[in-house]
Amino acid sequence: MAHLPRRTHSILLILSFQICFSTIFAVFGSVFQEEFSEELLLKPLPDRKVLAHFHFETTAPPLSTSHGRHHHLFPKAIAQLVQKFHVKEMELSFTQGRWNYDRWGGFDPISSSNAKPPGVELWAVFDVPKDQVDASWKNLTHTLSGLFCASINFLESSTTYSAHEWGFHPSSGGLRYGTLPREAVCTENLTPWLKLLPCRDKAGLSALLDRPSIYRGFYHSQRLHLTSSEFHSSSVESGIVLEQALTVVLQPNSHKTSKTFSSETKLQPSWSLSSIFGRKVTGRCVLAKTSNVYLQLERGLVTELENLQKDNTITGPDHVGSGGLKDNPGFELSVRPDKMYKEVNSLHRKSSSVLYEYSIERYSVFEPFDLGLTWKFPVVWSCPRAPLHSSRFLMGSGNQRGTIAISFISTDLEEGFLSANIGEESCKLQADIFQVVPWYIKVYYHTLRVFVDGQPEAITNVVEKMHVSPSEDKVSPGVMELVLKFPCAVKSAALTLEFDKGFLHIDEYPPDANQGFDIPSAVIIFPNFQTSMHYLEDNSSNKSPMLSKFQEKSPVLSYTEVLLVPLTTPDFSMPYNVITITCTVFALYFGSLLNVLRRRVGEEERILKNSASKKAGRLPQLLSRLSAKLRGKEWEPPQSPSTSSSFISSKLLLKVLIVAGVAVFWQYYSE
Repeated sequence: MAHLPRRTHSILLILSFQICFSTIFAVFGSVFQEEFSEELLLKPLPDRKVLAHFHFETTAPPLSTSHGRHHHLFPKAIAQLVQKFHVKEMELSFTQGRWNYDRWGGFDPISSSNAKPPGVELWAVFDVPKDQVDASWKNLTHTLSGLFCASINFLESSTTYSAHEWGFHPSSGGLRYGTLPREAVCTENLTPWLKLLPCRDKAGLSALLDRPSIYRGFYHSQRLHLTSSEFHSSSVESGIVLEQALTVVLQPNSHKTSKTFSSETKLQPSWSLSSIFGRKVTGRCVLAKTSNVYLQLERGLVTELENLQKDNTITGPDHVGSGGLKDNPGFELSVRPDKMYKEVNSLHRKSSSVLYEYSIERYSVFEPFDLGLTWKFPVVWSCPRAPLHSSRFLMGSGNQRGTIAISFISTDLEEGFLSANIGEESCKLQADIFQVVPWYIKVYYHTLRVFVDGQPEAITNVVEKMHVSPSEDKVSPGVMELVLKFPCAVKSAALTLEFDKGFLHIDEYPPDANQGFDIPSAVIIFPNFQTSMHYLEDNSSNKSPMLSKFQEKSPVLSYTEVLLVPLTTPDFSMPYNVITITCTVFALYFGSLLNVLRRRVGEEERILKNSASKKAGRLPQLLSRLSAKLRGKEWEPPQSPSTSSSFISSKLLLKVLIVAGVAVFWQYYSE
């Protein structure tokens, strides 16, 4: 009976813990519906480089069903940002380098969605009244600037952001867009980006992100895309979806593959994860629902490998999978793939891309994952490109006027056209242009000229739709949106626009004004061409967020070059010289004036007397003091002028004697 109260107390304690945990799981059960997935896509490129595309996706249920602002996987900073500024959709990218559309592709989902202009690009759609959009944009840029350690707050100025009508992204007036072409991208931007991941860069596929390996690549772009349906109760898909993508183009070490088969072809460099990243995958992130690595062979490469496979003179099969490319002698994989998918696309009937899948579930620290690809024979192929290769450049000379030119060159693309009869006159190739110009570049839109195949063309025959928003000095930039319709058989086309260069106040010049001023990249969109990749294997691609993203149809999109315009700048060294000379004169003047004003004559005389008395002998001082005491007078030290005068007289006497001696000697010598 003595142990009964203690036993009852323990039972009550256990029951209270059970009730507490059941309440917690009942209240916050929806929080654990948050999901996180990590995926990596590797793809060899025709110019002996390797593309690595990391894709991380985090989803969270709406706040109305999560019973609070607590999150298990989703980053709290992003959730607060969405709730604070009512962001419906947002995309932020940090890019170093420029995407090579000719060699790395321009007709695939990666090049259309992840090939970004140099620097920083930000656009956002707000679910607020139109009179509050600018204030929300300003607050959002300041918040992102502190979150990612960048100068995104400069996007609030009048030279960098603008509102679109219909050219870039469909919206109802709540869209804002801005770019910073000169923003430098470094590890200070990558580290906050990685902190948004549940495992950061400590485990999983993100552990491959070695800073030196990434930043010595030819191209690096980190992207953050946010989609929220918090403010649409009627939406079927509710919640927040955060996509983080990192696209890197790296150069493998080719010292082992210097074998040359002919004067033009070389063996592709062999590579592995440890050789291009310096690390291996030691397992998945424990919080990730899916963790997969994919190796993609694009259509042109598959065609060349199939032709190589049909050649009877080459032997040495490589059993890497089931299905297509089963006995391919062109390459060898170090790890056997778990699955293989073949693209299903009706627009490209000649060949289809192949995708190998590797699951990271069964790998650990004791058995790390290190995928390697070894080439056996040289293979030459080309990536699918956009129907028109676009580029932009400046014409003219001097610091007063100039011309912006946008050129289009046909890439001889015959697949993917929506019209069956390309040669007919009714067939048109549509290209949309979106361009933002700072206010100090005063563009004359009425000077627009169009050239098709080297011949001038009437604007009404090519320009179907045009929207122009002229710039306002120190208030807003100029925006131009065009819808062009070219003949399908076009070989080349060009557009020209004349502009004048404005003047800035001395406080508005950047630190390195003599380098020039940047005009952001223009966006070229081909709406009639959709980029998508479908892989059919028991609908398993629907379980992969990255493959599901590839299945979404999106228009072909490309960015032009960033233009560097030299403006008339003042001589910044002249104010410096004036300031230094003025400061020197004032220092000399005030120094002398203060010296005169602060000098005390009586004190200087006393100091001179003391110094003169110290120079005199002690015996004369004692005698003078004794005589002054005998006479009953106050003793005074000897005057310095007397000593100085005696010294001057002795020097004068010596000079006179020397002159007299010289005169006597000269008289004697002359006689």
